Amino acid sequence: MTDDPRTEVLRRAASAKRDAATGRAEAGLRKLIKTNAEINFRAVANAGGVSTDFLYRHAELRARIEHLRSRQSVKPLPASDTSEAVGATTNVVAALTAKLRQACSETADLKAQLAVAHGQLLILRRQLPGAAIDR
Repeated sequence: MTDDPRTEVLRRAASAKRDAATGRAEAGLRKLIKTNAEINFRAVANAGGVSTDFLYRHAELRARIEHLRSRQSVKPLPASDTSEAVGATTNVVAALTAKLRQACSETADLKAQLAVAHGQLLILRRQLPGAAIDR
């Protein structure tokens, strides 16, 4: 089986394209490191102009990105902000629960009044002369 020269040209072109994409991804990663930006696959893909699929399939780049991502420190919220947010959320939930209970109570009262009104209408219809309509 002889190699077609066109096949060899395609192989070299694909290799050059892959090498160029790898270079762009590495340049994007260096840029993110210099600017202390968050490092993840999407950020590297955007900075380097490559696809996230390319980064996931490239074993060396993937290992490097995962390593750098794991070294980043996660900034927890300050305790005071967290407790204030929880307190505010609790107040909102309590207020909404009270409004819901009030609405349910009003609905029950209105249903009872409606039942009384229906009963009164039925009595009045039966008292009408010649009213054979009974709903």
